[in-house]
Amino acid sequence: MTFGEQPAYLRVAGDLRRKIVDGALPPHTRLPSQARIREEYGVSDTVALEARKVLMAEGLVEGRSGSGTYVRERPVPRRVSRSGYRPVGGSTPFRQEQAEAGGRGTWESRSEQTEASVMVAERLGVKPGDRVMCTRYVFREAGEAMMLSTSWEPLDLTGRTPVMLPEEGPLGGMGVVERMAAIEVVVDNVTEEVGARPGLAEELHVLGGVPGHVVLVVQRTFYASGRPVETADVVVPADRYRVAYHLPVR
Repeated sequence: MTFGEQPAYLRVAGDLRRKIVDGALPPHTRLPSQARIREEYGVSDTVALEARKVLMAEGLVEGRSGSGTYVRERPVPRRVSRSGYRPVGGSTPFRQEQAEAGGRGTWESRSEQTEASVMVAERLGVKPGDRVMCTRYVFREAGEAMMLSTSWEPLDLTGRTPVMLPEEGPLGGMGVVERMAAIEVVVDNVTEEVGARPGLAEELHVLGGVPGHVVLVVQRTFYASGRPVETADVVVPADRYRVAYHLPVR
């Protein structure tokens, strides 16, 4: 792989980025105007504009209507912990983490029966259009929305059982492993795949991001003897959180 000379707009954006990271342009400072960038770096208006666009796309600066472009406050990333199954009171991972850390986490959820999309059907090993229970969660820390989750469970497994609704009934909120055990389904494996993508508009509306912000997506699936019994998408803002794994060595 060979590296040629950087395009002028990347060179300018890189220098401005360094000033932001080093503190020469602290949070809430107005970014140099397009004319100032043009003069200081000896570039065209087009190059100056493209450099500013790069910084905005990276989330380092934000535009304020009628005022200009300013350096954003850079959040200190916090951790969202993921770990192997721990039978601590039969609670979900978020509840366990909050309890252990003395956190002030809260959550809200809504469940509804729906038809499996092609994607959900593939992950659950069912046919598109089969009935599934879809549950959507918003997790908050100190009142701030910090994580979204959408889970799907096949109703041919849980339908008309005490665990059909994940957050209601005698085992509501107890976690997939315990709930499935109550209907004699032994969960013995879980997989997680982590990826990144631009956040959807409705996700960023809840999480407090702006169009173009990147989110981390954890695709989790629980299995019982090779059969998927629950799959979920866990979504967190990439600029504010890191997904940290703590896994046992066997």
